[in-house]
Amino acid sequence: MKKLNWFICGNHPLKEKDADRNYPLTKLSRFFLAVLSVFFLISLGGCKKDSDGGAEEAKDYFFKATVGGKEINYYSVNFQGGGNDDRWEHIVIGGSESSLLNNPKQLPPSLDFEIWKQGGNIGVGTYSTPSEPLMIARYVVQTDQGSLIWNTSWADDVFTVKIEAISKQGIKGTFSGTVRNQAGQAVSITNGSFNLPYKDLVNP
Repeated sequence: MKKLNWFICGNHPLKEKDADRNYPLTKLSRFFLAVLSVFFLISLGGCKKDSDGGAEEAKDYFFKATVGGKEINYYSVNFQGGGNDDRWEHIVIGGSESSLLNNPKQLPPSLDFEIWKQGGNIGVGTYSTPSEPLMIARYVVQTDQGSLIWNTSWADDVFTVKIEAISKQGIKGTFSGTVRNQAGQAVSITNGSFNLPYKDLVNP
């Protein structure tokens, strides 16, 4: 189930492209995966952070997008990241279309994106695939037969993230682009925006 580890702040960049395969889950496995997902979202964190603005001081934290023509305000959203020497060498943001606790036997569809800059620093600016080789966006739909995965790696689709502010207080920006499955079917993601605190779990 490595494809569902969206929010873990690791120490290694992406080493291979996501595989567009089904991963069958037993009912018990789906239940424990949902519980573990909530645990990871709440508990996992990064290292020291660089200061370059941050999320706006507001009650209205959010992660929103229009996915395949459907407007979604995401649940269980988390911003994680880390790096050496007070730098952001890695960030990941993602969430689910509905609460993970609504139906622990069936995980909801999810959307996330991840950026790596080992030895560098992710600050205010624009980041796009495929020009950023260690950046990826993923859209995952769970079924009884397994995980259906769309991402930016199969056809070098363009997915752009514009970071307006980032610090240990949080992150703010916009995003849009296209993700595709191995069969070539594309899903358009538009009107993406986020204003998130660092590490704290956010729900609508």
